[in-house]
Amino acid sequence: MLDEKYTGNGKVVLLAGGGKIHTDIAARFVRSERSLEEIAASPYSRQIVQNILASGHMAALEFDFFLFGVEGYSRVTETQLVRKRLASYLIKSGRAELGGKRRYSVVYPRSVADFAAEVRLPDGRSVLLRGRDLADMARQWYDAGLEAGLPEEDLRYLKPQATEFKAIIGMNAHALRDWFSIRCCRNAQHEIRHLAWQMLRLCRNAAPDLFAGAGPSCVQLGYCPENRLQNARCKGRVPTKNEALEILRARHGAPADDFSDL
Repeated sequence: MLDEKYTGNGKVVLLAGGGKIHTDIAARFVRSERSLEEIAASPYSRQIVQNILASGHMAALEFDFFLFGVEGYSRVTETQLVRKRLASYLIKSGRAELGGKRRYSVVYPRSVADFAAEVRLPDGRSVLLRGRDLADMARQWYDAGLEAGLPEEDLRYLKPQATEFKAIIGMNAHALRDWFSIRCCRNAQHEIRHLAWQMLRLCRNAAPDLFAGAGPSCVQLGYCPENRLQNARCKGRVPTKNEALEILRARHGAPADDFSDL
């Protein structure tokens, strides 16, 4: 039987991160003349973390690492997720031979599951199939392949992108803030945006100082860098980068090009 789930119900668990913060200690090493032992023994300084965030020099944030467990998301989101290179991923294998005990789980929007379209079969007949019908046909084909003795690592080639993936994800605080700026944006695909906001909420609870002001680019920058690609829901509410430059030009009486490196 098809194990069917809908997008928007994925689960994220914070496995490690927060608690003792190391960003302020890392920052002290750069400029302090004290001994390593003294620096390591120093009490936590929220002010140092706030100064780092205000300055934009985020290298020290790379010494605080966060580990997440993720399930209930589709391979569509997995593909987008692993585009972030400054991260570690351990994804549940789809290759291991489990002798037919592997769960055939799919995650997709309800609209796709319920949408029906006429499909022509190889014998010339036409049938009306819903999205979930196609997913279940793929499951039946997969099960038949198992019974025929085909290896699971070969059968998985024809599993849909809706197949659920489970993973352990590790990122440092700098990489997370950068990732949140892209994937919390309204232009992000809705499923990975759901994942990003779940991770951000967990990070804010575990280490509020490190993730103060974290979120989509517009929250961090004060303007939208998407310009003409800005999401329709944000138009008129958040200035684009070009609009922000025009405001600066008008305020300072200088050509917009003078601010092009901002």
